[in-house]
Amino acid sequence: MKFKLKALTATLFLGSSLLGANAMAQLPQNATAIEMPAQSIQLTQEWDKIFPKSDKVEHRKVTFKNRYGITLVGDLYVPKGATGKLPAIAVSGPFGAVKEQTSGIYAQHLAERGFVTVAFDGSYTGESSGTPRNVPSPEINTEDFSAAVDFLGSLDNVNRDEVGILGICGWGGFALNAAISDPRIKAVAVSTMYDMTRVAANGYEIKMEANPKGPYERAPAQSADARYKAKLDMSNARWEASKDGYADLLPANNLDPKKDFTAETPKFIKEYANFYRTERGYHPRSVNSNPEHSWTVTGMLPLINMPILKYASELKAPALVVHGEFAHSRYFGEDAYKALGSKNKELYIVPGANHTDLYDDVNGKIPYDKFEQFFKANLK
Repeated sequence: MKFKLKALTATLFLGSSLLGANAMAQLPQNATAIEMPAQSIQLTQEWDKIFPKSDKVEHRKVTFKNRYGITLVGDLYVPKGATGKLPAIAVSGPFGAVKEQTSGIYAQHLAERGFVTVAFDGSYTGESSGTPRNVPSPEINTEDFSAAVDFLGSLDNVNRDEVGILGICGWGGFALNAAISDPRIKAVAVSTMYDMTRVAANGYEIKMEANPKGPYERAPAQSADARYKAKLDMSNARWEASKDGYADLLPANNLDPKKDFTAETPKFIKEYANFYRTERGYHPRSVNSNPEHSWTVTGMLPLINMPILKYASELKAPALVVHGEFAHSRYFGEDAYKALGSKNKELYIVPGANHTDLYDDVNGKIPYDKFEQFFKANLK
């Protein structure tokens, strides 16, 4: 097997080298080089988070690249006065949010408890680079977590053998996927998680009730015909989108909690709007907050067709799955927990909490003690 692998590598290398040489030989003498303009990144220096700055941590903006060459921007939090090499945690999410919102809240709290943390914006969103803007990708967003691990492991005050990750909402699925693919990740926790590829392919597998009295009831997944129609519509939209570099955006989220709610509006939609579209959680760089932002028209295509968590049973790292008792998304966490192969895993249900209760500290539902205990027990 070792010989075959070396032979395959040599063949691929030789083939690509010859291809490159032949291609260069065939270039016409009047070939024109095309210069691609570089994307400039403007970093906000003032504190513009939705939460107050802690006096227990040191904070600074950082940048690092993923293996696709996209520059990611993060907020690094370090326990004030800490010495020696510390355990570290990379944090991101929710899907469509920015580091100035939920992930920053988690990162700062965990830094207060002794961890070096980085809350980062995923590729194509927030202050991170990547064009066109607001593009989701199951592969690249999984890679973003591994790139954050690369960054943390390069710091002098971090023990690279004690690095974990934490994903929130849609980035919970990407965090689990990253931990499955990257064995350097020593522990993974998720909070109020979604599997974005599952919801893109199947729709919401719950009854869309306006006011459920208890946990949401399950409902059948979207049919293959409905999935085909969605892919057909997005694929046909590529003709026009390609003329503008695939930058065309879907209609923006402009649901106004003060005037747009009706008796038929599903409860969890109201919960989202009451976070992202009010002073509680609004941030202008968030796809979910800004009525002028949205995802690209063709952005959900790979989420439908390229499921993550296929190898969940092969996860070896310790895993903590935290979800709210009354969260519409609870089934994502419960099903992921069942599928994970980790011998050390726990499902923790927060009593009385809905999905967005675990986004911030307004309702006091985020179980920081649980996250601290999990990471301190497993990052060592």
